[in-house]
Amino acid sequence: MTVKSTDPNDYQDVPRPVAAMAKPFAAGHHIAPHHHPRAQLLYAVQGVMRVTTAQGAFVVPPLRAVWMPAGMRHEVRMMSRVAMRTLYVAPDADPALPQDCRVLDVSPLLRELILEAVAEPLEYDTEGRAGLIMQLILGELRRLPAVPLGLPMPNDARLARLCEALLDAPGSRLGLEDWALRCGASPRTLARLFQQETGLSFRRWRERARLAEAVARLASGAAVAQVAQALGYDSASAFTAMFRRSLGIAPQRYLQGHASSP
Repeated sequence: MTVKSTDPNDYQDVPRPVAAMAKPFAAGHHIAPHHHPRAQLLYAVQGVMRVTTAQGAFVVPPLRAVWMPAGMRHEVRMMSRVAMRTLYVAPDADPALPQDCRVLDVSPLLRELILEAVAEPLEYDTEGRAGLIMQLILGELRRLPAVPLGLPMPNDARLARLCEALLDAPGSRLGLEDWALRCGASPRTLARLFQQETGLSFRRWRERARLAEAVARLASGAAVAQVAQALGYDSASAFTAMFRRSLGIAPQRYLQGHASSP
């Protein structure tokens, strides 16, 4: 059996609409800012990643993936040991595919298709089984809705540092006044910058950061009560209410509908 390359550059010019790569990463590994000629679906069958672009940050557990348009600069940090499965999609493979960076829930069907695609050779038979798998993948990518789990990132340096700190410690109970002191800005200035640069209030931005971390922890097997406590909620019911308000479903049911493969 031929071992496939783990160098992303080998997947950019292959004469196939979709190319699938498997690659493991150690916890803490950082992929510096870069971009690809092809669009990319970043998915991990194990572990949690944080993908960051100039426009947003995305925490990615096995329940979901990040769609990255061709040419978009991004960096990736491994929050734990990660078994990454990446799809590189040619720009002309399907004009109906998203043109913006977004988080996608990974359906059980898409998950299995990705695993099958990785097992195929790089220059697979487009008229055979592999070709059908790749066409099914494109069909699934067209129909999957985006989920509100991306976090818009600001340009202001003070606010960017604050947001990075919140991503690293989303359970922090520090309020806007506390962060204002640390940033050297008034609470009013900080509140205005949050709305102006991210389109969200400080409270809403922090809530979305907590939601992203919550999905990652739940996908790793943590109990709802543990997640609620770690993320600064006074009770599991308060956390569940936030989760349901944001995603329209309770944490337990969300996990049941998106069970990840071992």
